[in-house]
Amino acid sequence: MIRDARVLQPEFVPREVQHRDAEVNQLTNALDPIVDGERGDTAFLFGPSGVGKTCIAQYTVEQLREAVVDIEYQYVNCWQNYSRFRALYRILEGLNQTIDVHRRSTPHDELLARLREYEGPPYVVVLDEVDQLQDSAVLYDLYRVPNLSMILVANREEELFVDLDDRVVSRLQSARRIRFDHYGEDELVAIMRDRVDWGLEPGAVTDDLLRRIADAAAGDARVALGILRNAARDATRAGADSIEDTVVDDAIPDTRQEIHQKTVETLTPHQRTLYDVLDEFGRQQAGELYARYEERVDDPMTRRTVRNYLQKMIQYDLVASEGENRARTYRLTR
Repeated sequence: MIRDARVLQPEFVPREVQHRDAEVNQLTNALDPIVDGERGDTAFLFGPSGVGKTCIAQYTVEQLREAVVDIEYQYVNCWQNYSRFRALYRILEGLNQTIDVHRRSTPHDELLARLREYEGPPYVVVLDEVDQLQDSAVLYDLYRVPNLSMILVANREEELFVDLDDRVVSRLQSARRIRFDHYGEDELVAIMRDRVDWGLEPGAVTDDLLRRIADAAAGDARVALGILRNAARDATRAGADSIEDTVVDDAIPDTRQEIHQKTVETLTPHQRTLYDVLDEFGRQQAGELYARYEERVDDPMTRRTVRNYLQKMIQYDLVASEGENRARTYRLTR
């Protein structure tokens, strides 16, 4: 049944994208100066999870690389590379300049100096989950690198700007802001139909089943494609020639649990501590949650930073909150 499993993977970037023409055009316009050898405009891509921000960023850069012979590109997931050192290291890695860097002893100032000395082709860096950076000063550092263009990806603009110092805010106020909204049901069906046509045998799944998947995904393409992928895998393992209703019904909760677990595994150490406290003690008021978090870490973050961490976990449906201000409580969603 499966002809090309790659197209069902979450990191797959298609040759053509569906229902994001306006967003692609806006990002293309921001990067257009690179074609003339100039620095591109910094771009912010905002919107909830599963609306195509990362895919569009990577797709648009690939289109640019087809137009510009000499260009360097690096993707950085700031949820994984959340420290200043890790982010700079990953960016330098894209230029093959980390061979003699020692992760434990090389100061981040040396990494920054290497980046500032770069005199090669235009360099485009996608900073995904950029609001996860523990030290937002790295954005100021990168802004000062002459030949480097940034694409910043985050769920909400508020979380990105709340902890930025004035130097960074003043530099980034003029950046292009590109808003992504949830996909509609018809849009999700069209996106999945393209993947089915590329990756599955003809007749493997009906449009009615794709619509059922789209309804369960509630506008989140990551969930929709995950359900489709798991359903195709399970049907293939069972020796079936097509995906049936019962297979989809089983794949829906399995996919949600799979995505939930993968998201938990990506949490930073401080976020994981908050998650573990809620897992152990259940619903917590904001004050008592912070107190228990503070007891478990050597260098606790500020209350405001912890609120931002919790907000991020809410956006990814790991945590739910109720109430306002001091009366606010938090709990795990499962």
